[in-house]
Amino acid sequence: MSRSSHELFDFIAAALAEFVASGGVDYHLPEGTHRELGFTFSFPVKQTSISSGTLIKWTKGFAIEEMAGKDIVAELNEAIKRQGLVMKVSTLVNDTVGTLAAGRYVDNDTVVAVILGTGTNAAYIEHAHAIPKWHGPLPMSGDMVINMEWGNFKSAHLPLTEFDQALDAESLNPGEQIYEKLTSGMYMGEIVRRILLQMAQEAALFGDNIPPKLEIPYILKTFHMLVMHHDASPDLETVGIKLKEIFEIESTSRKTRKLVVDVCKVIATRGARLAAAGIHGILKKLGRATDSPDKRRTVIAVDGGVYKYYTFFSKCMERTLSDMLGEELAPSVVIKPANDGSGLGAALLAASYSQYLQADED
Repeated sequence: MSRSSHELFDFIAAALAEFVASGGVDYHLPEGTHRELGFTFSFPVKQTSISSGTLIKWTKGFAIEEMAGKDIVAELNEAIKRQGLVMKVSTLVNDTVGTLAAGRYVDNDTVVAVILGTGTNAAYIEHAHAIPKWHGPLPMSGDMVINMEWGNFKSAHLPLTEFDQALDAESLNPGEQIYEKLTSGMYMGEIVRRILLQMAQEAALFGDNIPPKLEIPYILKTFHMLVMHHDASPDLETVGIKLKEIFEIESTSRKTRKLVVDVCKVIATRGARLAAAGIHGILKKLGRATDSPDKRRTVIAVDGGVYKYYTFFSKCMERTLSDMLGEELAPSVVIKPANDGSGLGAALLAASYSQYLQADED
């Protein structure tokens, strides 16, 4: 995540080589052809063609500075060559665009895709004439996919606390990805840790001594947070086990464990509501958030570990979106899980582009 671009892309190419080797002896590439690869890359990119793009900046804790401004597809293709693979990247796809493609493949009413995982982002289908910065020829469909990079949304209206401000100031990218820092898996557990640390310092939450491990940034993952939050045992036994495992806190009262669950709930609720507000903003932009006679069916494809595994978060987000839409409109908006939508979508786009090229040649 922070070494050299060579090491990162060689690691990816080695995993590809391992995957290809596991394909068995029955599959043979036709003579004179190569494998077409769809490459899901979930970082901000200036995309220059369907199979090229330069990295704008890293997010989610990656920090390989030499890569900024470089063509990531060229880097991966070179690494693939070094592995001796007969393969090349034919499509570069942001994970939200891949999820949108996968969602659209199974349901034609899909117009929005959202990722809620380590990071967060969204993509939607916009009318091409509504994009002021588009100066090329309009696509035949009249529509364009917009990768929003909404994780970088910043506004005075976002409910930032002292904990968020401290997390941001000490992060690898201060002042950036503010919305992501409130709603995604990379950061929610860390916000909970910072709150618990202050409670330990100012109110002796875990006794007279502050547990040393509680002072280690990012030691509490959002996965740990959801496991504690989902603890349904009468004595909150799982919370106690996790506090011992992660922070080496030997014993806690039920009251203390309940306070920990309450903190998890507050941070998850805020994240889920903000995510719902983001989706509502897209629907508003598309004219689908106001009551109209046709009430078109609108499908939102959602992928990512936070949405998939953090049940409280996903249910809270869905409830909030329904409340914002109102009882008349809410039934026409459907949220659909898209498991590994980003990977499947990249493969579908690579396959369809390959067919498009063949049809063009014919």
